[in-house]
Amino acid sequence: MELWLNNVSKKYQDKAAVDKVTLRLQPGVTGLLGANGAGKTTLMRMICGILKSTEGSIAFDGTDVSEESYRDALGYLPQDFGYYPSFTGRDFLLYMAALKGMSKSAAGSRAGELMELVSLSGVANKKIKTYSGGMLRRLGIAQALLNDPKILILDEPTAGLDPKERVRFRNLIAEYGENNIVLLSTHIVSDVEHIADRILMMKDGQITWDGTQSDIKEDLEKFYLEQFGGDMDE
Repeated sequence: MELWLNNVSKKYQDKAAVDKVTLRLQPGVTGLLGANGAGKTTLMRMICGILKSTEGSIAFDGTDVSEESYRDALGYLPQDFGYYPSFTGRDFLLYMAALKGMSKSAAGSRAGELMELVSLSGVANKKIKTYSGGMLRRLGIAQALLNDPKILILDEPTAGLDPKERVRFRNLIAEYGENNIVLLSTHIVSDVEHIADRILMMKDGQITWDGTQSDIKEDLEKFYLEQFGGDMDE
């Protein structure tokens, strides 16, 4: 199982938001660190097929991101995901499952399982407009996992989660990454330092560091700040 990015760029007029990125991602958790404007979200949106690259190619086991079958393998949580406030949490998951082509019986079973997994089963039948920011984020994580994706792309997934929820989420993702490709973008170093099998650092549209935790001889956050001169998200 392999996600292959070959010399991928995204340009807007004369500015490169992503500049000639080449990566091979395999099962495991890959953490993507970088300040605002580094190109992380643009890169993830291209991996998800939402944005078309200006040059280069992205494919999963030979299937290009533009192919419909690629979406069957993909789960995505953007920084701000769309939802219908008047839907209940459960109805929202059933709706998203229908969009993903899941059968009604499979969707019902999976929705219940995921609401339990993200600790929302107690509010499954409450309208989303009553959810807190942390609850919304957990619902977003649940929808990303609906189709049991082989590739899970998470953009700032722990925003709005309290410390206890963040730990629960990290454990969930570490387990999921044992058999699947997980790419997790964050500015919270602790989100990746305990669970990432591989760490990427991005600046000005380029991957400027690619390694493992064991490659770093010091604290990860200190290493990051040394690399980028304190240019870290707040």
